[in-house]
Amino acid sequence: QVHLVESGGGSVQPGESLRLSCTVSGATVDDYAIGWFRQAPGKEREGVSATNKIGSTNYSDSVKGRFAISRDNARNTVTLQMNNLKPEDTAVYSCAAATNNLLQYPIENFYDYWGQGTQVTVSS
Repeated sequence: QVHLVESGGGSVQPGESLRLSCTVSGATVDDYAIGWFRQAPGKEREGVSATNKIGSTNYSDSVKGRFAISRDNARNTVTLQMNNLKPEDTAVYSCAAATNNLLQYPIENFYDYWGQGTQVTVSS
């Protein structure tokens, strides 16, 4: 059973940074595409970023240039470095794994396993 756990969320001020981690157990992270998604109160879940087995990455326009996704296969973890955070980044962030390990887009219908999420709040 593939299990994903997010960590690293918290409350920060605009312009600050956070680093989210998605730790995979029950499987090797390198066998999956991993995506990050977020859901703000009253809004639908949106794809933020994704990375596949061969290292292709993709970002939503709203975070491009500020967020960076990376894999650490030795730790079975995928991280999302979030810089220059804005109030509109406030949401619950979740990671997900897709058995199609060449998938490079954060389109939620293609992901098979999900974590519980971690809260990110950006406020002055």
